[in-house]
Amino acid sequence: MKLLRQTPPDPQQLALQLDFFSPEFSSQPRVDQPAPKQAPGSALVPQREPLELAPTPGTPPPNTPQTGRRRIQVDQHILDYRLLRSKRRSIGFLIDDDGLRITAPRWVTVAEIESAIREKQRWILAKLSERRERSARRLQPHMQWCDGAILPYLGNDVKLRILAAQSAGIAYDASTRELTVCLPPDAGEQQLKDRVQGWLQAEAKRIFAERLPLYAEKLGVSYRSFALSSAATQWGSCTAEGKIRLNWRLIHFAMPMIDYVVAHELSHLREMNHSPRFWATVQSVFPEFQAAKRVLRESGPETLPIF
Repeated sequence: MKLLRQTPPDPQQLALQLDFFSPEFSSQPRVDQPAPKQAPGSALVPQREPLELAPTPGTPPPNTPQTGRRRIQVDQHILDYRLLRSKRRSIGFLIDDDGLRITAPRWVTVAEIESAIREKQRWILAKLSERRERSARRLQPHMQWCDGAILPYLGNDVKLRILAAQSAGIAYDASTRELTVCLPPDAGEQQLKDRVQGWLQAEAKRIFAERLPLYAEKLGVSYRSFALSSAATQWGSCTAEGKIRLNWRLIHFAMPMIDYVVAHELSHLREMNHSPRFWATVQSVFPEFQAAKRVLRESGPETLPIF
């Protein structure tokens, strides 16, 4: 999430956005740990380069500080990592596509850093596993736009049925979970995509229009308007003047995920920040928000159909 501000804050522009990759949905999990204090009068000894973590089989090779890469054995696991020295006061752990990157003050020794790695090993290994699963999902073949294709809708699999017909039309049968699209015999794939996307967007608008008033009443707030968003990196946003935008792609997910984003954005009309008071507000109307947040964090754009 990003707090967009001007100086001084303009209430017409102030907005909070719920990003695909904000800290709570981040595909780059990070955590900080206090660094050991520098001894009084001790010199700052610059260490060379960065570290990154990715489980690697085999026997640990000699560490190579000149390239910034090191290797450590943690229980039964061999971890590669990079170290970045900075002026920060704590040891930071960040996991991205290259593994683990650690940022630490210049005075903290490698031994102290590796001791911190062992303390955080459970978190590190769990996040590395999540990263590998995300990478594996990216390699899965994308949906084929043809009769019998499977499409995610409200958390369920819907089967696409294509009928050659002169008249255009689209209909969903909830009992069979089939979405039937009528298209001319010479219609191309893009026409099919456009028809399905239009139906999904209409469904998203209908459901958002039902859920927003429900949670606004629970929170005791009023919003000015809402609109669909096609943002590539945001699930939703809210301005100080009460304008809500919700990503139509939420229609792919089950209702708890939709309700979480709705409750999240409306809660900003009481707390225009991400303080503990804000999260308490979200929890007051949506107690299971942590589970929904986790699902959305693990469901990046690469897991959704391409239109």
